[in-house]
Amino acid sequence: MSSPHHLEDEIAWRRMFASQANNRAWALTEQLTRTPEEDQEMLDAAHASMHLWRPIGNDKNYRLGCLLLGQVHALLGNASYAIDYASSAFDYFEVQICEPWEMALAHAVLANAAHCADDELRHALHYRAAQALIDALPDPEEKDILLATLRVVPALSAA
Repeated sequence: MSSPHHLEDEIAWRRMFASQANNRAWALTEQLTRTPEEDQEMLDAAHASMHLWRPIGNDKNYRLGCLLLGQVHALLGNASYAIDYASSAFDYFEVQICEPWEMALAHAVLANAAHCADDELRHALHYRAAQALIDALPDPEEKDILLATLRVVPALSAA
């Protein structure tokens, strides 16, 4: 049987490694180009983050992990996984009281997943919603972070 002290240590370690994996994966998603090795690292880091957060996090942590996985899979061209993860997260944030940046991120990731799945209508709907929410953010740091995400989502056609 584990002591409470040992359990607290495990949670602290999980939280630290999950956060590092999450931050690394998001940093890689923001790059305009990646090597095949970086693509694999991005995928591995995103899954590692989800694996580490799952036993210690809450529903919001899980759905934020789904957004990361949705973004990663969209960038890698895995449409089915991208849509599944992004939709699951979007559905959660759409009915929860959440921060404006979280809803903006959910729209941006779903726009990217929709583009990956060749769903132009869904892509346009969520891209525009993400843009509007990002533009309305009062915090310049949050805005910059979300613009870095939206920058890698293919822009709307000029049609």
